[in-house]
Formats: sequence, C-alpha cells, structure tokens
Amino acid sequence: MSKQQQISPMKNFFAGGFGGVCLVFAGHPLDTIKVRLQTQPKPKPGESLLYAGTIDCLKKTFAKEGLKGFYKGMAAPIIGVTPMFAVCFFGFGMGKKLQQKTPDDILTYPQLFAAGMLSGVFTTAIMAPGERIKCLLQIQASTGEVKYAGPMDCVKQLYREFGIRGIYKGTALTLMRDVPASGMYFTSYEWLKNVLTPAGKSHNELSVPSVLFAGGMAGIFNWAVAIPADVLKSRFQTAPEGKYPNGFRDVLRELIREEGIGSLYKGFNAVMLRAFPANAVSVLHLTSKNHAGLHAAKGRRIQ
Repeated sequence: MSKQQQISPMKNFFAGGFGGVCLVFAGHPLDTIKVRLQTQPKPKPGESLLYAGTIDCLKKTFAKEGLKGFYKGMAAPIIGVTPMFAVCFFGFGMGKKLQQKTPDDILTYPQLFAAGMLSGVFTTAIMAPGERIKCLLQIQASTGEVKYAGPMDCVKQLYREFGIRGIYKGTALTLMRDVPASGMYFTSYEWLKNVLTPAGKSHNELSVPSVLFAGGMAGIFNWAVAIPADVLKSRFQTAPEGKYPNGFRDVLRELIREEGIGSLYKGFNAVMLRAFPANAVSVLHLTSKNHAGLHAAKGRRIQ
C-alpha cells in the first residue's frame, strides 16, 4: 500500500494517459465497426441490411475506405483520454475515501461498485462531447455524406448550428451507460484480482498474465452492462436534430417497435472482441509499477 501512495500524481497522470492511448489504438477499429452496426438504418421492404454483421462490416469498410477507414474519429478519444483517466482516478479515489473511516479500510464489493459509479459521473463531462464527435465522424463515410473534415471542424459546425447543447447531445445516455458500467468494471477487477491472488500473497505479486486476464475480463463485464445504453447513445448522438424530441425514450420506443429487444445489443460481437485485448493492452505497460488495475479502468468506454 505504501508503494502505491508514493507514486507521484504527475506520473500517475501520464502513465494512465499512455495506457489510454494504447487502448484507443488497440480498440478503435472494432469500435468503428460497433458504431456503424448500431446506427445502420432499418432496411426498406425488399432491401437488405447495409451490414449483415461484424465480419461483413469489416470487409465493406476495408474495401471502401482502406485501413484508415477503421480509424475515423480517433482524434477525439486520443485528445480526451489523458484528462479523462485523471478525472476517473479522482472520482474513484473520492468514492473510496467517502466510504472509508481510515485509509487502510478494505472496501466491500458493493462499496467498490459505488466508488466506481462515482468515477463514471465525473468522466461524463469529457466523455459525452468526445463520444458525440467520434460517432459522427465514424459513420459519415458509411452514409455517403462527408460533412465534417475532422474533429475540430465537427466541433465548430455543431457549436455554430446548435450551441454548446449540440456538442453535449447524449449526455444523459452517456451517464446511463458509464455510471453502472464503471461500477461493474472496478468491482469485477477487484474480485478477479482476489480470486487470482494465491493465499498469503498480495495483489502486487500477481503475474503479468493474471493482471492482463483480470483487466480484460473486467472490460467484458463492463460492456455486458453498458451495451444497451451504448446502442441508444450512438443512435441518439448521430440522429438528425429533432428526430427524437423526447430523447432516449423515443430512441428506445423506435428500436423496440421496429427491431425488437435484440436491437439493444447491436454490435455485441464487435464490443466483446474489442473489450478483452483493448483493456489488456492498456494495463500491459503498467504491470511492472504494481498499480495496473486502476489505469485500466476506463478502457471499456474511451472507445
């Protein structure tokens, strides 16, 4: 415990940021596939879906746009990842301190879940606009209309047309996704570390494969909770202005009515294929510092 407390905040900040950048590079291609699957329109009678599934979307994206097509919109999460990690750690740390009588108190799993949820609240201010810009840039090539030249152009156009509300469109849905998912991530990560730590040993003595496994699986647990709200968020953030006047309720009604309950899990395969390796990559460089877990914490959502 003392070693962790001696790590400087600045080193923590940049180490976490580097982990996030690794995660974005590793996970963004499949995130692009996920968003395109989530936002593709229902086909008209007699027509087929634009993308039949994850593999079909991969093939069509590569054929039409090449390798760079998988990295559309990546600048937004790259720019936001370091401050977002810092805010995440701050929120999680505050959530723990609020529940501890002394710094050495060991939190229960429900308490870790509550602390994780608080970190999700804190990160939304950065996540919501980043997700809005990212999703718009990811889908524009597949729709055939290239409206934005890049992330800054996207911000300028949104602000000019709709003001600050246009940039923060989808904030409520980002909260609905990130708050419970953050709780699940931190709780499952701690649980897996406890399970994998041999009797009489500490978490700091876990092997690299064990840390990677715990981080990767925690990412999968996180997305199992997050994906329905993520589908609603992607739809809402990329919809034309005014299409859903009542917010996520209108998106939910439309999806259930036209495509059934299964539509809330669109992009599931792409999400799960990405969740494990992306979270594993984000902790890989930190395992030697004995505090890998915390820095992995936002891997499931920066995408």
